[in-house]
Formats: sequence, structure tokens, C-alpha cells
Amino acid sequence: MVNPPARPLRREELDRLYALPYTREVHPMYTAGIPAIEEVRFSITHNRGCFGGCNFCALAFHQGRMVTSRSIESVVEEARLLTEDPQFKGYIHDVGGPSANFRHTSCQKQKKCGMCKNRSCLAPEPCPNLDADHSEYTELLQKMRQLPKIKKVFVRSGIRYDYMLQDKNKDFFKELVQYHISGQLKVAPEHCVSSVLDYMGKPHFDVFLKFWRQYKKLNEQDGTEQYLVPYLMSSHPGCTLSDAVKLAEFLHKNGRTPEQVQDFYPTPGTLSTCMYYTGIDPRDMSPVYVARDPKEKAMQRALLQWSRPEKRALVVEALEETGRTDLIGYGKECLLRPRKGEPYGQPPAKPEKPERPSRRPRKETTGNRGRRGTPTARQPAQKGKMSPRKKAAFAKKRKP
Repeated sequence: MVNPPARPLRREELDRLYALPYTREVHPMYTAGIPAIEEVRFSITHNRGCFGGCNFCALAFHQGRMVTSRSIESVVEEARLLTEDPQFKGYIHDVGGPSANFRHTSCQKQKKCGMCKNRSCLAPEPCPNLDADHSEYTELLQKMRQLPKIKKVFVRSGIRYDYMLQDKNKDFFKELVQYHISGQLKVAPEHCVSSVLDYMGKPHFDVFLKFWRQYKKLNEQDGTEQYLVPYLMSSHPGCTLSDAVKLAEFLHKNGRTPEQVQDFYPTPGTLSTCMYYTGIDPRDMSPVYVARDPKEKAMQRALLQWSRPEKRALVVEALEETGRTDLIGYGKECLLRPRKGEPYGQPPAKPEKPERPSRRPRKETTGNRGRRGTPTARQPAQKGKMSPRKKAAFAKKRKP
């Protein structure tokens, strides 16, 4: 049975909901403690809903595509309550939600007519009516930083970088880099191949590269060393083994070795799940390649973590199957170094030295070779003329 989604709560209703006297502890039935609670104990959710439109994500079915958010006063009050917790050490771990930088509906038209059917707000291209504005979110973070007992306020939830780039005011981007990153910022480009990104409902990869360049530039200006951690997905419908090799090449070229990779998992109700089970894109009824074989799924995932020794056998097999054994060798572009006995990437054999030409045979000589007065003796070189001075000295010595 599928129930219709609940209507989005208004801001006033969200404020009342979060003002209830929660204990902020795990349920008493858990006596051994829950380690995962420590990561979110001092985190704050400020919004609900997501108009990102990723085809593999079920958030829109849980919370809707229309974004609503709490008031600044409500969020600041929750932050103040967190500072009174005996375990609080001055750090708010996250101020986010499904997408951290969404605070309002995607456009003014949405408030009157609702969400557009069969149209994504951000992918593959942003809608011309998109209202990208971070001013309220920036104000919220500024007021939280001013609270006593708070040392740092971090943003660790998913940042929609494509939405950020549409905001002409760069104040939020600058403050995010300067104040709200705990060493690394997590974003979700998911893949680098355009055809795969179209099936995912994500923006093309050039958008991520543009964001990456601006992020590095801001860090250089501030003199900070903060990293960008990309979320990546393997085996999504439409992603072939060759596509996974291209993603591995990009990661290797840019010195990226991801610790975690998400393998596609079908979730009920999503467009990607429909493609996974039917092999058809329901938007135009065209066939879609789907990696269902566990071995192929394992190879796609291994390619994104090619540097791990335990993944080597799968990576070699994937490169053999795709005809890309040129990536096994000693060049800078190679993913793997060849091992002894493998036929791939071995250095070329040294060329054989050309045979030296044989010497001319010497003339036979008698046993008197070199003895004075013999025909074969080497004749002494002709002496040069003596100078007058030497002649006079020589003549003087010879006189009795």
C-alpha cells in the first residue's frame, strides 16, 4: 500500500514541532549505547524537502519536492539549548538537511502553481526561473557563530554546488570556505560521464569542475588547505564497465583515491529503480544498459578503488574485458603496475648489440719483427732541425 505524501509543513508548524521538549538521547531500550548518535548529537536540521531531482533518491517521496524551512530564531534557539548540554565542547557538527543550502521554494511560480511536472529544477540545465538565493542561510550561520560557547559551526550535509553556482552573490561561498568547513567539504558529482549523469538526473561534469576551480581559488586566497570529497556511485543504470574505467582514469589523473564508493541500490518508487528492473527509461521508453551481474557490479566498484591491493584482481579483469590493458604499465596514466609474470606493461627488451666488425688480419712477419736493421723494423721518425743555440751547445760538449 502506498500512502499519498503529507503536505509540506509551514514554517510556523515546523518551528512548533522543533520546539517540543525532546530529550536528545537514544531510546532507553538501548542499554549498550549507540555510537552513531555522537555524529548527530550536536547537529541541527533547518529544512525539509528537496527539489534537486536526483533519479535514484527517495527523499522527494519522504519529504516532498517543495522545500520548507525553520525560522532563524527557531534554529538559533536550538543551538543555544545544545550549548547547555554537559557533553557540548563548542562545535556544532552540522546545520543542514536533505540539501543543506536550500531554504525556500525553487522559484516564485512554485508557490502559486506547485512543482512542474516532468521538469527538473537543476538538471541537466538549471531552470531559467530558478531563484538561487543564500542570503537567509548566510544570516542564519552568522547568528549561530555569535552565540556564546560556540567555537565553530560546520556544514557537513550535502551542498548542491550547482545551485550555489547560480547565486550571483558569492558571500555564502566565501563564508562557507572561511568559517564552516571542518577540513573537507563533501559534494556529490556521482560520475563523470555525461550519459550516465543524464540517467541519474545530475548536472554534467563540467559544472563540478567549475565549482572545484572556484573552491580551490577561495582556499588559496584564505591560505587554507581544505579538501573536496566527492561522493561517487557505481553500477547505476546506464553505466557500463567502460564508463567506470573513464571515471577511474579521471580519479587517477587528479590524484583521488576514494575511501568510500556507493554501489547503486534500488530504492522503491524512484526512476532509477524502474530502469534497474525493466531495462527501460520510462521517460522515452528507450532501452537502458543495466549491470545486474554481481561480478560486474564488483568490477565497477573495484575500478573506483583501483589502488587497494585486494581489488587488484577485479581491476585487471575489468581492464581485460574492456580492452584497456594499456592502463597496466609504468606510464603516468596507468592505474596499475605490472607484476612479475604478467604480460602487460612489461618494459621493452633491450636491443641486441650489433656485432663488431672483424679486424683486418695482420701481415705475417718474421721473428725479427722490431729488431733494428731488419726490413720489418719500424723506421725512426725524422728529427727536426736543431736551433742554432742548441747546435752551439752540442758542439761545445763534443770538443775535447
